[in-house]
Amino acid sequence: MKVSGDLLIGGAALRGGAASFSATNPAIGSTMEPSFAGATKNQVEQATAIAWDAFPIYRETPLEKRALFLEAIAENILELGDDLILRAMDETGLPRGRLEGERARTVGQLCLFAKEVREGAFQELRLDPADPDRKPAPKPDLRLRNVALGPVAVFGASNFPLAFSVAGGDTASALAAGCPVIVKAHSAHPGTSALVGSAVQQAVAASGLPAGTFALLFDAGFEVGQMLVADHRIRAVGFTGSRRGGTALMNIASERKQPIPVYAEMSSINPVILFPNALRNNAEAIGKSFASSLTLGAGQFCTNPGLIIAIDGPGLDAFINAASAALQESPAQTMLTGGMCEAYRKGVARLSASLSVSQLATGKQGTPQQAAAALFETSSASFLSEPELQEEIFGAAGLIVRCRDEADLRQVVNSLEGQLTIALHVHQDDLSNAAEMLSQLELLAGRLLVNGFGTGVEVSPAMVHGGPYPATSDGRSTSVGTLAIYRFLRPVSYQDFPPELLPAPLQSR
Repeated sequence: MKVSGDLLIGGAALRGGAASFSATNPAIGSTMEPSFAGATKNQVEQATAIAWDAFPIYRETPLEKRALFLEAIAENILELGDDLILRAMDETGLPRGRLEGERARTVGQLCLFAKEVREGAFQELRLDPADPDRKPAPKPDLRLRNVALGPVAVFGASNFPLAFSVAGGDTASALAAGCPVIVKAHSAHPGTSALVGSAVQQAVAASGLPAGTFALLFDAGFEVGQMLVADHRIRAVGFTGSRRGGTALMNIASERKQPIPVYAEMSSINPVILFPNALRNNAEAIGKSFASSLTLGAGQFCTNPGLIIAIDGPGLDAFINAASAALQESPAQTMLTGGMCEAYRKGVARLSASLSVSQLATGKQGTPQQAAAALFETSSASFLSEPELQEEIFGAAGLIVRCRDEADLRQVVNSLEGQLTIALHVHQDDLSNAAEMLSQLELLAGRLLVNGFGTGVEVSPAMVHGGPYPATSDGRSTSVGTLAIYRFLRPVSYQDFPPELLPAPLQSR
């Protein structure tokens, strides 16, 4: 399928009227065709106006029709075949296997939300019958359901060009909730976004839905995203990206006449706590597994294990030796964009230059477009006194914190910001100590795991991909799994309504 470089608004393909830009192949640094033009202010307003007009129709679409629509998107994405995979490979530098797996995840989560819509439990229909004989006052008839918030602005993520992008989890959950979606494509993979956007647009038309149910906008900078969040017709935002970007959108949303929720996934170093008996019994295997997880996908996962916390001793030394040996043999990898690669190198250089940090290992060097893994260590005292050591380095860089004893380790854990994941590596003899920390860890992360690493997020009803700030803007939510649909819903109660006036889902109860 040919990539046109056009915006998708109101069921049509339109050339943007703002500045043009092109994708870059990060593996070789070459510019790709075609060029993409950003949306103008008028085009953004056109997209939001059409979405607002579509909202009252789409939000009351029968659940079966909505489920079939989500499944149609999934089918259309699969039908793109190699055109999608090859374009994504060229725009991201990611290997075929990774992208084919991500496509399967994208299709799978669309189908999972279709199942969720069919079952209808997300509506949370509740009936509290009247009791006219109740004393001292009659009890009213009360009925409740969740309703869609309104049009949602979704920002495509750089590190997941399919699963967290145009038809990714934010879009799937918002559409499942009954909200039209306007996607601001990520400028690093516009061709991939255009192909998937066409698949969604075709599903809108084939399903007989209002043309404003979906739109895709491009922009080389930040203006389109800022205009979307500020537009009064947008009622929620889904974002995956940097802390700086997420907080900027949160500020815009909070300054509106009617503030709106911004569900932003932003920053996490995903601590790994190594307990003494786990190190005593399995240090070498844990070290090798850590190195594999740290370097997976060039470390460009939001759940990448960037921090190791452990008590000093022979077990930790054995872990470090195994992890360092594995990392020294790890090949350099192409990062998603030249800008990300440069930012990663600056972060590594910053740690290398710190007087309180020692560099333990470096991966093999590669081309100018590639980045090598790096492993560092510091003392607990330095970590506690230098907040900048908690800053995320997006890529395959890890920092080990040597603690003096268990009390020192707990102090380090207490100092942590909000996280997406915290992993515990334990032996049977560590379980009582781990249990004592559990209530503390629940306050710090959205997902706790044992004897593993956070990379690899299962899309399921029981998954939480979220956490306290700055991991996300709202630690009560998740961007992965069926619980994500509740971000785009709100409850409405109906008191003493005659049956003829009740919404259809509440009439038969």
